[in-house]
Amino acid sequence: MVARSLLGRTLASDLGGARVSGIIVETEAYLGVHDAASHAWGGRRNRLHNGIYAAAGTWYVYRSYGMHWCLNLTAPTDDDGAAVLIRAVVPVEGLDIIRLRRGGVPDRQLTNGPGKLGQAFAITGEQDGMVATEESALRLGRARRAPTKSMIEVTPRVGITRAVEWPLRFLLSSPR
Repeated sequence: MVARSLLGRTLASDLGGARVSGIIVETEAYLGVHDAASHAWGGRRNRLHNGIYAAAGTWYVYRSYGMHWCLNLTAPTDDDGAAVLIRAVVPVEGLDIIRLRRGGVPDRQLTNGPGKLGQAFAITGEQDGMVATEESALRLGRARRAPTKSMIEVTPRVGITRAVEWPLRFLLSSPR
């Protein structure tokens, strides 16, 4: 599963004129047309959420509550809109930039939520549809160390109202 495989990998951004990076420690899977919590549920399509149907390995960025940019990576499917929300990272590079972008919040709150991550990494709707290649301004790097099964906690998803009980939230307990 893609959501689990992203844990421990590095997310790096050169957006906003500065490089920042972090280790992915929390993800959430959305399974497409058959998942009532997914933007693709029932095959729905609209201009704000078409990115969820992009080819696997494409960034799908949407605005949550009209305020926060949320970063997802599309997953391999048969055109049914599966994606993985990157919920949190542990900052590794560009901590001063991340602090500045986040407006002086305590360090433990810098990137511990999808909207916070979007702000800290200068993510906007401009990245929707960008392919996640090694040369992209927003990219994934390899894990420094592959997480073991015992390092991964699986829980129900959070922050949604439908299909809440599905165990599709993944947390890495020891990122370094």
